[in-house]
Amino acid sequence: MDAMLAAMGLVFNVETLLTILLASIFGLFVGALPGLTATMATALLVPITFYLPPIPAIATIIASTAMAITAGDLTGTLLRIPGTPASAAYVEDSYRMAQKGEAGMAIGIGIIGSVLGGLFGFVVLLFSAPALAKFALNFSSFEYFWLAALGLTCAALISSGGMAKGALSLLLGLFIAQIGVDPLMGTARFTFQVTELAGGISFIPAMIGMFALAEIMRTGRNFNVNVPQMNIRNPFKGVMAMLWKYRKNQVRGSIIGSLLGALPGVGGDLAAWITYSLAKRTSKTPEKFGTGHPEGLVEAGATNNAALSSSWIPAMVFGIPGDAVTAIAVGVLVMKGMEPGPSLLTVNPQNFYAVMLVFVIANILMLPLGWLAAKGSRWIFEVPRALLNAGILLFCIVGSFAINNTMFGVGIMVAMGIIAYVLERYRFAIAPIILGIVLGPLLENNFLTSMIITNGNLMGFFSRPVAAFLGVATLLIWGIAIFGALWSYRKTRLAAA
Repeated sequence: MDAMLAAMGLVFNVETLLTILLASIFGLFVGALPGLTATMATALLVPITFYLPPIPAIATIIASTAMAITAGDLTGTLLRIPGTPASAAYVEDSYRMAQKGEAGMAIGIGIIGSVLGGLFGFVVLLFSAPALAKFALNFSSFEYFWLAALGLTCAALISSGGMAKGALSLLLGLFIAQIGVDPLMGTARFTFQVTELAGGISFIPAMIGMFALAEIMRTGRNFNVNVPQMNIRNPFKGVMAMLWKYRKNQVRGSIIGSLLGALPGVGGDLAAWITYSLAKRTSKTPEKFGTGHPEGLVEAGATNNAALSSSWIPAMVFGIPGDAVTAIAVGVLVMKGMEPGPSLLTVNPQNFYAVMLVFVIANILMLPLGWLAAKGSRWIFEVPRALLNAGILLFCIVGSFAINNTMFGVGIMVAMGIIAYVLERYRFAIAPIILGIVLGPLLENNFLTSMIITNGNLMGFFSRPVAAFLGVATLLIWGIAIFGALWSYRKTRLAAA
């Protein structure tokens, strides 16, 4: 209780509260711009943290990240340009809802669902941080390999173009992830003596190109096309009734997001794909997914922010970043003398609880700021599509260039945009390609590490209880999917005969 009271004194003062508000507005602005990401918003604020006390410094990172991730759903809903790889899991549903005139409902579900998921993650983080962090530390390369394989499997199975095309898209993403230097031997792969390719293909310009640039190429041919008028007069109208209708998805997404977010290196990206796939598999109307159905949006949206909160568990308790944002935050903590580790809970518990309170404030701020952002987004619909495309293209170029401050990122964006444009004309899903690029290194590194540990014995992947459970679950999903496809093919052949 003394630590909590001390934490409240650190947070509830003019300096910290003003910092949280300004960082939230900044994160909202950056996250809502097509082509710019939550990671970029966080990185841009790092120089400012040099001049702030420890708690306000870490508060800027937390507030801007939470707001930027939620704001990224705005561009996904209105323009089919997801702000994060996690948003790509449900961007088709949110965008199709907007096309049906339900943009306000889609945005409202994203905002309120994220708030509830984030607060749930806060409760988990507050009471279960030490236990979950210790459990996460027990994960070895075997468990991480199967976890990544499970996430990739979900991406292929839920693809809008069908399982076969989804699998091919996923394989293309995994191939792109192979470009660069081999992590085991240190040899160049598929670089064609291009120095820039030695560092691999960054998923941010790839994601910008495959979603934003491809969308521009589709709509840019007709300069008279305008964005359809959509009603966003009250973004929160009817949202609570919808969340209550799918309350099981809201709770399940929050729980799974909290558990997976606590695993170092996993974060919300993989968790959102798994819960969206789970929602589709357990739904009474799976055929509606990808056509503007809110069920998957509710579950994956809750997962997003719940995983964001719990990803701080390994960062705060053991100093192990869960994703790129928490990696930046760990650097800020060290710089401010708040060395992450077990001592943060024993020697300086007020700092730990102060960070928890910042989570609560940042999530609560999402409601009024998200409402204002949704209301303000209506001006987009009054801009001719040709001018809107020009503005989006500008932000895409800036976002791709800012990754490494070279034009190479812009070139990657253009190449990926052309590839996505061609693939979508033949009804190939694009989202599995992005997930393959994101999770490809995690899958490969843990596979190679596991093979070295077991001297090439594949049974080693089933030698640990959790790894065996994940492995059997993944193989069962593969088997059921293949059997189902063969059975459907057989029934089709018999009907034709």
